[in-house]
Amino acid sequence: MYSQMLTSTSDKATGFEKRFEKIETEVFDDSTAASKAVAQEIAAFIKERQTKNHFCVLGLATGSTPKGLYAELVRMHKEEGLSFKNVISFNLDEYYPMEPDAVNSYVRFMKELLFDQVDIVPENIHIPDGTLSKQKIADYCRDYEAKIEALGGIDIQILGIGGNGHIGFNESGSLQNSKTRLVALDHITRVAASKDFSGLSNTPRTAITLGIKKIMEAKRVILMAWGEGKSNIIKASVEGAVTNQVPASFLQEHSNAVFVIDKAAASKLKRINTPWLVEKIVWTDKMIRKAVLGLALYLKKPILMLTDADYIENGMSDLLADSGPAYDINIKIFNKLQNTITGWPGGKPNADDTKRPERAEPAKKRVLIFSPHPDDDIISMGGTFKRLQEQGHEVHVAYQTSGNIAVADDEALRFASFVCDYNEKFGIKSSEAENIYKKALAFLKNKKASEIDTIEVRNIKGLIRKGEARATSHFVGLPDDQIHFMELPFYETGTIEKKPLGEEDIELTIALIAEIQPHQIYAAGDLADPHGTHKVCLDVIFEAVKRLKEESFMNDCWLWLYRGAWQEWGVDEIEMAVPMGPDQVLEKRKGIFKHQSQKDGVVFQGADSREFWQRAEDRNKETAELYDQLGLSHYAAMEAFVRWEF
Repeated sequence: MYSQMLTSTSDKATGFEKRFEKIETEVFDDSTAASKAVAQEIAAFIKERQTKNHFCVLGLATGSTPKGLYAELVRMHKEEGLSFKNVISFNLDEYYPMEPDAVNSYVRFMKELLFDQVDIVPENIHIPDGTLSKQKIADYCRDYEAKIEALGGIDIQILGIGGNGHIGFNESGSLQNSKTRLVALDHITRVAASKDFSGLSNTPRTAITLGIKKIMEAKRVILMAWGEGKSNIIKASVEGAVTNQVPASFLQEHSNAVFVIDKAAASKLKRINTPWLVEKIVWTDKMIRKAVLGLALYLKKPILMLTDADYIENGMSDLLADSGPAYDINIKIFNKLQNTITGWPGGKPNADDTKRPERAEPAKKRVLIFSPHPDDDIISMGGTFKRLQEQGHEVHVAYQTSGNIAVADDEALRFASFVCDYNEKFGIKSSEAENIYKKALAFLKNKKASEIDTIEVRNIKGLIRKGEARATSHFVGLPDDQIHFMELPFYETGTIEKKPLGEEDIELTIALIAEIQPHQIYAAGDLADPHGTHKVCLDVIFEAVKRLKEESFMNDCWLWLYRGAWQEWGVDEIEMAVPMGPDQVLEKRKGIFKHQSQKDGVVFQGADSREFWQRAEDRNKETAELYDQLGLSHYAAMEAFVRWEF
């Protein structure tokens, strides 16, 4: 079932042995703690070199991953007096072509996040030049490497990692001896970056990158990665073979490299995902469920068909010795999974609820569904949303953000033009409407790829999404007074980059929860991107709930987390599975179709080429098929939920 075990070493943070890992890997609770630890190491090195009156050479990365690191280094400079006067920096890469003052240039990124806020000497900063003619790039790259060599090489190299395992912009297929050069960007890389460039068509196709050879020559390499979205590539890089298809795997052959990752990015590593294969563990109910369901799916057997031999041959003899025989364990896990299935997400009235996911009482509940964007409710839990309404609960939906940046420019013009045509048709004199349309048209005709929409354009786009969300809620059966548009301030920047979570965001959320006093709250627990809007929206809810905890109405409030927009809960995590028949799947599709601006030609498509309704249907179908494969009832689709205890 698993690869051959390697020499064992123990991880200080988790206490688990690391037999399967071929590189030093440090796992932290979250990216904040991890970033602070890396900042401490860099600061200590800078200070140590200062005592000897020596400079130090740092290799720096960009992207969302090192933002926390740079924020901590800036804090240490401002509050603790950390000086950068002896630091010489070389950045890994830059898009090509790219003007240094462009919104998405790495020059601008580094200046805003680090260089302009510390006392580094400007002449000591080196970032690849995205303005060169192609003819000059080869010589420039040779000179870039020569400068590094003249200084004795890079002392500490900071890296992120791409979804395909790229380090710098050394894409899959890059060779171990590759030099600094102009490279073509992989489609996966461009798709990941496309959200910053307002679509794939505006995303650069090439970049200048430091070669793998220079990265491998660094005296110390620290690769950082956050979020579930990076878990598969971390596993491949750390536990897999050294291959140019996963350039980060080359670091297995570095004598002083470390992967610094959060729990979510580490979730697929064997010591975390299957710890019973690494050392003797305490078999909790949660761990037993995870192991047994994982075994059944691996062997493609229904739960009740697993045998003692299956357990023994796949590293689970300890469990058998503790809780066996297999038959008894199988029945226990089968029943637990069976009990997650319910057609009554708000609880079944007048029924024994001891083994049901939700309470029977009160029979009619107040329900509050939080939707980060104006379509997450219907995409992720549309079947459950509709069923809650049909079963007589008082359902409220709260759209946390306007979603205005995810509307194409031509859609905004179409709607603005419609208002003008509407006024003309019905003899309504409105010079203001005409002026707004003309201003929007003039702006969008001359809009640069990196330019932020004007307030008028953003408002038009926000109204489009608002209208679609209202149409969906009406389709489900909600009256207007149960539809809430929150427009949380953190989102309203007009750019991909949002403001940090603020007090106003929390207060607005507290006020809404306190007004409705719900028995159920549903929130998006989709955390593939730890820096994304979904994460901030969830953090807002968690903080609001924490502050309201002492209120008496909160004693009767349960918080359910849904996924489904980008990923789904693991079958071992699911605590409530709401089944859907073929007709209900079609109804959900109709609800999603109300969001016409998010259909053909979506601005932020992501790495998945399917439309949102297709993704949702496929994920819901896959969940149902997993239950079927495990020997339970076969449904057309299922929506899955996990309860969050506060």
